[in-house]
Amino acid sequence: MDTPKGIRSFKTVWSEHLSEECRRRFYKNWYKSKKKAFTKSSKKWQDETGKKLIERDFKKMKKYCSSIRVIAHTQMKLMRRRQKRAHIMEIQVNGGSIGAKITWAREHMEKQIPVSQVFGQDEMIDVIGVTKGRGFKGVTSRWHTKKLPRKTHKGLRKVACIGAWHPSRVQFTVARAGQKGYHHRTEINKKIYRIGQGIHKKDGKLVINNASTEYDTSNKSITPMGGFPHYGEVNCDFLMLKGCVVGPKKRVLTLRKSLLVHYKRSALEKINLKFIDTSSKFGHGRFQTPAEKHQQCLHRVRHFEQEHHSHGRLSSLRRSELRLPHAEGVRCGAQEEGPDFEEGTAGALQEVCSGEDQPEVHRHFVQ
Repeated sequence: MDTPKGIRSFKTVWSEHLSEECRRRFYKNWYKSKKKAFTKSSKKWQDETGKKLIERDFKKMKKYCSSIRVIAHTQMKLMRRRQKRAHIMEIQVNGGSIGAKITWAREHMEKQIPVSQVFGQDEMIDVIGVTKGRGFKGVTSRWHTKKLPRKTHKGLRKVACIGAWHPSRVQFTVARAGQKGYHHRTEINKKIYRIGQGIHKKDGKLVINNASTEYDTSNKSITPMGGFPHYGEVNCDFLMLKGCVVGPKKRVLTLRKSLLVHYKRSALEKINLKFIDTSSKFGHGRFQTPAEKHQQCLHRVRHFEQEHHSHGRLSSLRRSELRLPHAEGVRCGAQEEGPDFEEGTAGALQEVCSGEDQPEVHRHFVQ
C-alpha cells in the first residue's frame, strides 16, 4: 500500500499447506528444529473463525492496497541436487484491477505455475543472476590495466600512479585490487528460441521428443548424449535462450519480462528451429541419440566380421582395426558368429598347428 513515506507491505495471507522445501528456508538448522513454522497460520483455514479473519484480510487488501504480489518458491525436489531449501521471492501481479489480481492469486494458491504461462515463444526477456566468483584479484586481472615494463621495481602488474597529492585520498575511479566475480548482474534482451515441455506420459506412453523439429523428426530429448557437463539430465520444462547467461552451472536465475518496447527486426523475428544438436558435450560427439550410436557400432562389427571371417579361416582381432575396446569387440563377434565359429574352430586350429606359417590366433577364441 502507498504511504507518505513510500510503499510498505499491508497484509500477508499464507496458504494452508506449505511444502517442506519452502519451510526449510526459514530455518538455519532444519533437522534440529521443532518444525513449527506456519502451524498457526495453517490452522486459520480449518475453523470458521479463522476463515472469517482471512476473508477480512482479503477485503482490506482490495480496499487499501495499490499493488498485489504473490510469494512463490522453486521446487527443489524436481532437481537432482544436494540443496533442499527452496528459493523464495515476491512476484508482482500486473494487469487488471486489484480485485482481479487478488482473485487470480487466490485461485493459484498451492498450485504449480509452468513457465509456458508466464513467457511466450520468440519473446525478449531479461536474465538476472550472480556471476562466477573469481576471488581476490589484482588490477591487471580485475580492471585490465596495462602491464608496466619488465624492469619495473616491486612488480609490474600494478597501477603506476593512483592519484595526485591533493585531494589527499584515492578516488573511486582508480583501479584497485579486490574481489572479482560473484556480482549481481542483469542482462537484457535474451530471445526465447523454444519453450520445451519436460518428459511426460501421454496415452500411457513416455514422450521424450522435446528436441525434435519440423526438419529433424528423430525421437530425441533435449539432454545431449552423456548429459550436460556438470549438470546432468533435463527432465522438466525448459527455456532455450539465445546467447549465454551469467553464473556457473546449477546457479539459480531470475527471468523477468522485458521493460522495453521492442521494434527491431531481431526482436520481432519469428524463430523456426531446424536442428538441435544433442551430441555429447564431453569431447567430440558424433552421435545424436543412443540408437544412432548402437546402429553405427553394429554396422562396423558386421563389416569387420565379413572381412576377417571369410573363407572359413581364423584371423586376429585387433582393437585398432575395429576401433572398439577388446572386450566389446570380442563379445560382439562371439555373439554374432558363435555357432559358425565353433564348427570351424577345430579344423582351423589343426591347419594352423600343422603348417609352417602360423598366423596369430587371438587368445580369447582358444578354449
